Amino acid sequence: MVRRTCGSCDRVLAQITPVVRAAGARLVAVDVDLDSELAMEYGDRVPVVVIDGEEFACWEVDNSELSAELAAG
Repeated sequence: MVRRTCGSCDRVLAQITPVVRAAGARLVAVDVDLDSELAMEYGDRVPVVVIDGEEFACWEVDNSELSAELAAG
């Protein structure tokens, strides 16, 4: 979950893209501002990484933990 005007979102997307790619997973950036329900749910709490419908991380992502989670799924 991202916001177009969020610098942290850009940073986290750039950080996790190679990890997701290496795991053979698919990365989808969802702009919360394009959906009023998502905008209310996440507010200023972006970036949020969601894996299989479950929140995995908010604001900061540990690449090792992300890699392990993707490998387990």
